[in-house]
Order: sequence, then C-alpha cells, then structure tokens
Amino acid sequence: MPTNLLRFILALVLLPWLWTAAGAQAVSFPEFRSAVPGHTDVTYLDLARMVIPDLAADSNGFYRGGLPIDVRHIEGPDSGGSPPETSGLSNAGVLAVKAGGKDRLVMLYDLGDSSDSAEGYAVLALYDVTGKPKLLDAVNVAVDRSTYFRDPGKLSVDANDDVLTTMSTHFNSSQGYVITPLIMVQDDKFELIDMIYTFDENLCAYSRKQDVAFQTIADGQPYGAIKVTVTDATVPNGESCDDQSPEPESHAISVTYHWDKKTSHYVKDSDALDKLAGENAKRF
Repeated sequence: MPTNLLRFILALVLLPWLWTAAGAQAVSFPEFRSAVPGHTDVTYLDLARMVIPDLAADSNGFYRGGLPIDVRHIEGPDSGGSPPETSGLSNAGVLAVKAGGKDRLVMLYDLGDSSDSAEGYAVLALYDVTGKPKLLDAVNVAVDRSTYFRDPGKLSVDANDDVLTTMSTHFNSSQGYVITPLIMVQDDKFELIDMIYTFDENLCAYSRKQDVAFQTIADGQPYGAIKVTVTDATVPNGESCDDQSPEPESHAISVTYHWDKKTSHYVKDSDALDKLAGENAKRF
C-alpha cells in the first residue's frame, strides 16, 4: 500500500483522538487553492511554495513537489533525517497564533518518509500575513513517522503569545507510540520547550492508554505556567486470555513548566514525565 495512502488512513483513524471537542478546533485544513484571509490574490498554495518551491497539483488533485527548502530540526542539529526527494500531500494544517503580540499564521506540512531516517519529515512554517506574506521561520518537527497538530493545537500563555502542540506517532498491531513536542515562538523563531513521550498498548487481557491534557496557569511571570498531565489508565478487556487480566487502575502524572527569566526558557518542576518515558521504554 502506498505510504501516502497509509498516512491518509492513519489520519482518519486519529481524527477523534486529535480533535476531541469539535467546537474547540483551532486548526483548519483549507484547500490549497483557497485564498488566505485578507488576501484575495494570495492562496495557501502560494504560502506552501515558500517551503516547497515547485509544489503543484497533479491530475487527481493531490499536490506533489520536489525537495523543500533547507530547515533545521526543532531538537537541534543532531536530530532528524533528510527530506524525501519528492513530497506529496493533499493539504496542510493551518493555525492562527499570537507571537509577541503579533498575528502570525502557522502551517504544518507532513511531507512523508525521511530518505535516511525511520522518522518522517514534517515542516512547521511560521508566516507573517498581515501585509505581503513572508516566511519567518521553518523547522522539521517530525520525531516519528506521521506528524500532526495535537489538540488543542495551541495554548495561550498570555494575551500576546501562544505555545504550539504537535505530535508524531506510529502504530503496530498492539502498540501506539506518541511524542508530543511543546513549541513556543520567540522573536519570530520556533523554540522547543520539551518532548512528552507516551505509549499505548492493546493486548488480549487488557488495554493501557496514556492520555495527555494541558492547562495554562497565570503565575506572575511574563509567560504563564503550562501544566501537563498524563493519565495512565489500565482497563481489562474482558477476554479469555492466557495472561491474567490486571485490576483496573488509573493514575495521573503531572509536570508544570514555569518561565525562567534568567534563561529565557521554560523549566519543568520535576522529572516525572522523563521517568514515565523510561518506564514505557522497558515495555516496547
């Protein structure tokens, strides 16, 4: 089965998970040929071509192009792989955000598999569309095979700034791996706050799922605190299996990120999520 078709099927499976509250959907998926709000003569395809210069529709309405522009990886120079030689996508996630009190537009392009890495390749692009559209920054945010905005897409940390939530994932027959980057914008550049690693299992005797929730808290700093809570729940499946079914159990693991003026960066108040990631890795 073609990779792009697999990605489309995965996106359909993930929709209820990615967008749990229809009324709260901040991310949209406009047609590439539709006009950018406030610009009758500029389309989303024009914005996309700032990242993939030769992107064009094929006879089936799918968009294909060659290599994207050079971008850094959100984790740093030692992370990520090379982009695919040919890119293919039907649309891109679009999100309006605040950054430093300015209106900005963010688009997320999942370009497919990396040419030299098990991870995919997904470009997160930051635009200024208040005047003549301008590409301000672009980074590769893929840390697994398929990449999307994660609900809620953005978190308001003050009246003038939003933090972004994306996710990269892959699945096998009984396991799901999810990595959730928290990303902020400073001086019109993307900066990584942290990565949150979660792991789901669906076995014969039981299922175990780790859901992530976000909350922003005003704490007197220039940017509000971000509380991340992972609910780790085990539920028996009620099947007759060789393995004994565990007792139902659920507990929450929370970490709060506070803005540090000295480092101009968010700092977490515990390593609880790092410990969870380590425990999960033992179950792979």
